[in-house]
Amino acid sequence: MSLDLIKTGTYLSIHLTVGFTVAYLMTGSIALAGGIALVEPVINAVAFFFHEKAWKKIQARPPRETYSVSRYDQAAFA
Repeated sequence: MSLDLIKTGTYLSIHLTVGFTVAYLMTGSIALAGGIALVEPVINAVAFFFHEKAWKKIQARPPRETYSVSRYDQAAFA
């Protein structure tokens, strides 16, 4: 199992717990809190998984070439 999937699973369990607790405190209904706690975090966890994948691709790219300004070039700008 990939580290990304494990990380997503642990994130999901924390998010479900927090989501249920907040929804229950706001509504007083276990059923409503359960529904809210299941729908939003599951969608959020899927988004998080793809967010992590996108960042891994960005980090794997070679660094961009940057223009280096020498002290001689800086004198021309002064």
